[in-house]
Amino acid sequence: MVERRTVLSAGLCAAAVWTGGTIPAVADGRGQRLSERDLAAARQLFTVGMYDRLHQVLPGLVARASQSERTSPAGAGQAAGVWVLLSQLAVKEGAVETAAAFAVRAGTAARRSGRPVLLAAAARAAATPLRRTGRADTALQLLGEAHSELDIGPRPSAAALDASGMVALTAAYTAAQAHNPSAAEQYVSLAEDTADRLLRDRGRVSAVGELSPAQCALYRVGIHRTLGEVDRALAYAAVLETAALPTPERQARAATDTARALLAAGDVPAAFVQLRLVERAAPQEARRPSVRALTAEVAARRPDLPGVNAFARRTAPHPAT
Repeated sequence: MVERRTVLSAGLCAAAVWTGGTIPAVADGRGQRLSERDLAAARQLFTVGMYDRLHQVLPGLVARASQSERTSPAGAGQAAGVWVLLSQLAVKEGAVETAAAFAVRAGTAARRSGRPVLLAAAARAAATPLRRTGRADTALQLLGEAHSELDIGPRPSAAALDASGMVALTAAYTAAQAHNPSAAEQYVSLAEDTADRLLRDRGRVSAVGELSPAQCALYRVGIHRTLGEVDRALAYAAVLETAALPTPERQARAATDTARALLAAGDVPAAFVQLRLVERAAPQEARRPSVRALTAEVAARRPDLPGVNAFARRTAPHPAT
């Protein structure tokens, strides 16, 4: 608990700057309550990769979420969705302290909501900044606790199955980051079994869920590349049906992870092809710091590739206006 309070207090200052100073501004309780439409619209901006537009609506979104969080367990649940989303957005931009602060806030709101599915989403959000600050073991513990809270008995809901599988995928990637291949394989196999169960029980992949066989294959690419199993990563990339991934953000992630694996295998031209696919799927994904680092590596290793310098200039951060 002390560690969480420390992370939150340290991260809120960064979060306030990142959101234009809105975190302290909403402390007085002013602002309208959050609606499901607000959250859905913000989530849509994220999934199509319109991160600049999402930043524009952050002040009002944070104000409404902070107000709703105080009203009831249902309001806290809606707010938890916002804090998870903003943690994910901060990760996209390499703002680790901010991501951690919003993830802690998501966990608090999710516990107040009493909904294990939301607690699972908050745990997944928290796992990334924990991994990036060298605390993969803490992330795995948090994910395991969230998974145990989900009701995946004989007749689970589709939402519970979806959350269970996605927590397992996040745990698998976290275990890979912790250099624990057996745990990574155990978790990703669990996620694949859950995805199969979801298909058997529901007959199709849910339009509102995240878990699917394609999502599992996408995570496999990143897991095996992280473990140094580049051939396995590329084998999964070769059979991954990118069109089956539900959003441009996920399609861009597939191309990004494949580019990383190809670079590890020494195939720089093919990696550049994948970076072009990142831009095609979601142009603002190609301007993320981690993707720009891949572009810089491609340009440094093969400056003779046609179009690589123009691509690097085009995907550079836009100057502030």
